[in-house]
Amino acid sequence: MSRTAARSARLPLDEQTLRPTFARERYALSRGIWPVAGCDEVGRGPLAGPVVAAAVVLDPKCIPRGLNDSKKLTHVEREKIYLKIIASAEVAVAFGSTARIDRDNIRQASLWALARAVAALPVKPKLVFVDGCDRIDVDCECRAIISGDALLFSIAAASIVAKVTRDRLMTRIGAMHPGYGFERHKGYGVPEHLAALSRLGPTAHHRRSWAPVAELCGEMSIKPATASMLPL
Repeated sequence: MSRTAARSARLPLDEQTLRPTFARERYALSRGIWPVAGCDEVGRGPLAGPVVAAAVVLDPKCIPRGLNDSKKLTHVEREKIYLKIIASAEVAVAFGSTARIDRDNIRQASLWALARAVAALPVKPKLVFVDGCDRIDVDCECRAIISGDALLFSIAAASIVAKVTRDRLMTRIGAMHPGYGFERHKGYGVPEHLAALSRLGPTAHHRRSWAPVAELCGEMSIKPATASMLPL
């Protein structure tokens, strides 16, 4: 083999960009299975704030352009597509509060919120696709799809709704608790947040069972929540 051929053989192959489609939902529709909902959650990793789940039933005749995994979109792109989803689809949102996370653990709180979001839909789905490896407790068939937000339009739409909803909520919490930077880091354990947590102590929105917060809970008082609109 020549040097040129050897170098060519070692070059990585171009990987196809993975984008979600409506193929699985359309296949279900062709078999008379409809409505079909996609659901996803955000907020498993942060030190503060609830986990937020969304369920979406897209209109097959009016699918918003630009749907993608929320993590692959910019803030501006998410906000624009969010408005399109809300205007054209059936949507429901549910919150797993910090109290529930501390009591049940983040996995159980997430699954509970996902099931609540599906139950809150204006239409009752006959099939639910959920992102991840865990099925949820719903009154119909449920299929767990790993990386579902990158594969299915309905789950991608749910990921956008959940992300935008939680980001907006954390921005409001940031306005109520200046100094923590919630409006920027959305409760994740970035250096800015950890420094503020050490300096100011935990708020009522922090997850007390999480190590960086738990270490401070015994040393400092919990700052009260000042918003009755926050999820229980």
